[in-house]
Amino acid sequence: MHRFIKFISLIFLFIVGPTSIIAQESIKKAVPVFKDGEAQIVEVFNDPEKWIRTDLWVETEFDTDGDGKLDRMHVDVTRPYQTDTEGLKLPIVYISSPYFAGVAPNVKGLFWDVKHELGEPTPQERVHPEVTRRGERPIISSSHIKTWVPRGYIVVHSSSPGTGLSQGSPTIGGDNESLAPKAVIDWLCGRIPGYTSIDGNEKVKAFWSTGKVGMTGTSYNGTLPLAAATTGVEGLKAIIPIAPNTSYYHYYRSNGLVRSPGGYLGEDVDVLYDFIHSGDESKRAYNNKTVRDTEMKNGMDRITGDYNDFWAGRDYLNDMKPMKAALLMSHGFNDWNVMPEHSYRIYKAAKEKGLPVQIFYHQNGHGGPPPMKMMNRWFTRYLFGIENGVENDPKAWIVRENDKREDPTSYKDFPNPDATPVKLHLISGAPEKGKMSLSKPKKQGKETLVDNYSFSGSSLAKAEHTNHRLIYVTPILKEEVHISGIPRVTIKLSSSKPAANLSVWLVSLPWKEGEKVKITENIINRGWADPQNYKSLTKSDPLKLGKFYEVSFDLMPDDQIIPKGQQIGLMIFSSDSEFTLLPKPGTELTIDIDATTLMIPVVGGEEAFKNAVK
Repeated sequence: MHRFIKFISLIFLFIVGPTSIIAQESIKKAVPVFKDGEAQIVEVFNDPEKWIRTDLWVETEFDTDGDGKLDRMHVDVTRPYQTDTEGLKLPIVYISSPYFAGVAPNVKGLFWDVKHELGEPTPQERVHPEVTRRGERPIISSSHIKTWVPRGYIVVHSSSPGTGLSQGSPTIGGDNESLAPKAVIDWLCGRIPGYTSIDGNEKVKAFWSTGKVGMTGTSYNGTLPLAAATTGVEGLKAIIPIAPNTSYYHYYRSNGLVRSPGGYLGEDVDVLYDFIHSGDESKRAYNNKTVRDTEMKNGMDRITGDYNDFWAGRDYLNDMKPMKAALLMSHGFNDWNVMPEHSYRIYKAAKEKGLPVQIFYHQNGHGGPPPMKMMNRWFTRYLFGIENGVENDPKAWIVRENDKREDPTSYKDFPNPDATPVKLHLISGAPEKGKMSLSKPKKQGKETLVDNYSFSGSSLAKAEHTNHRLIYVTPILKEEVHISGIPRVTIKLSSSKPAANLSVWLVSLPWKEGEKVKITENIINRGWADPQNYKSLTKSDPLKLGKFYEVSFDLMPDDQIIPKGQQIGLMIFSSDSEFTLLPKPGTELTIDIDATTLMIPVVGGEEAFKNAVK
């Protein structure tokens, strides 16, 4: 009987021919698998020993190292072996970075000296350390590979211009840092060739690519997906920037004020240039002369802090018109390095363009990707084309206080559509605490603070009695207050000197201490401004002694719930020891209390706030 069955089977195969055999083999071929709108880990893709890893160079359209030849970018590829043996084509998750080949040592003198008078140059030149390149071919980086390759993606990395084995020069937000990833995407989509060597002519094709690319990364690595997207390059379908720097002016300046990113007092755009410049040592002298010592030195302006053409060319909001990639943005509300205004300004512009957008915010500091489920659904929809309905999901996802990051709360949008501005007026009280009120009080007059950077912002907020800050608090909250949006302050002041720092903190009092206390329980928001720029961000005017000026500016985007039992405090001071230049103590700022207000966006508006403070 068994022989008869075998005989019949052989006759059947003979009759139907080899196409049946091919059909049976095709069933065994590895393919991506999807469940609940997400790409699943496929066992045959999840074998690192069989992954194919190669590197190559892609030629760009620019020459920034002055050798008369177009710069080439170093690229690596990690893909499942089935892209060779079975002709499988897959989409790409692409990460570009200036950090892959190492950074400069944090030597003494790397940062600018911030202890000097405003409007005066730094007393001495800072130190310029050299970067020693690290890393061996063909692996540029292993980031994201274990996450995405098992799910049926190909992962690609590239080193930014002037870093690692990529040619050219870093420009810290210049056009070449947008055109470099664009060139790599052009190669992935078959429009330009890649090369097997940095200076050879042997070509290599991305035959395994579907031509659909997504980009992601954190901080600088999150900036570059946006940089690529602003070129409008075909094939870049979706980006997930995490805590991206979207404007180098907003990173190193604030409303006309020279202001450092949190944790890096004295950093500026030229410091970051030195920090990442790990490229060809023979080209560094030319790059330093043309980029750092000419373009940056002439454009960055640490004297006035004004917004100029140099900074405008490094502001991605100015380049949004060509962008068409779907945007999932991620940021922390307590990121005082790359502050949350960076993500919101781009999210808002992309939404206004009608692009698919979502935004994920958490309550912590720098970095922090969205939950894997969100990222997976985003890339599955826009790179594989699986109709999972992600475009119909809520636009905003916010991790509520004390919740796990994997469990965000969804909202229709950010800011919360139910939030409206609540205007608060000041009641004098210096050198102790004044008050804030919904109703405008009778004439309060003026109060004065004396600048002294030796007192930190937190010590000033905690102080019961000091003339180095002015602070105004609400009544003790009887109900929680949900802030969602961008607070704004209007301060009318005069200065005893032609230039002065102006710093503002929103704080939650009483100040809580202890290792387990989160920063969100104390610091609600921050902001800084140069009173000399009260009329214009592009032109500052010296302050006339004794004359009052009205300065209005936004604080950072925020969404947090202030618990009952606390008081919301507006603290006004001058030099912020964590962020600003630090002039000699003694400058006096006099505040016109009657013309100074705080506007905070509250869910439920004035009625909700009234109920909380009644």
